[in-house]
Amino acid sequence: MPEMDLKLTVFLLAVGGFTLAAAISDFRTRRIPNALTLPMFLAGFVYQGVFGGWSGTGGLAAAGVGSALAAFGLGFGLLFVLWMVGGGGGGDVKFMGALAVWLGFQLTLLVLAVSTAFVLVGTLAVLAWNMFSRGPFGTRAKFIATSKPAKAGRAAPSETLEARQGRRIMAYAMPVAAATWVVAVLKFSQL
Repeated sequence: MPEMDLKLTVFLLAVGGFTLAAAISDFRTRRIPNALTLPMFLAGFVYQGVFGGWSGTGGLAAAGVGSALAAFGLGFGLLFVLWMVGGGGGGDVKFMGALAVWLGFQLTLLVLAVSTAFVLVGTLAVLAWNMFSRGPFGTRAKFIATSKPAKAGRAAPSETLEARQGRRIMAYAMPVAAATWVVAVLKFSQL
């Protein structure tokens, strides 16, 4: 078990607080504000530089600036692609990018894998509950876009932000926060 030094204390407080705040915000408003993600993104690079240097000399918790850059490319890049095809929100992309800087490449990869499993289980549970409570047609009406096709010579009607957010099955920050905490507990001795 590692000694609770300044590096580990800062890491656990920052990552724990950030993921908790993002999860609460995403659950309540279906938004993760830039005022939360952007300062954490910058603070993550400062943390990695101070405690890990360029190449990472502080274990998994301080993997270094190089690992933070690679992790940002992985976390932000993967969610950016999903956002481009309509699989999430822009706040989710920025949240994962900022979190990845703190986690470094190896922990980011683990968090993405565990959060994907949590999203799958959570999505199946929500859909099963809706099928039970609303029936198949009610579930379809809740989660499938209902915009009408465009008429000849006219642009397709755009879906409102509220309608799109209402179709979201779950707030993505919640499974990411849970996955981050699970990975931190499992890898605690290596932090």
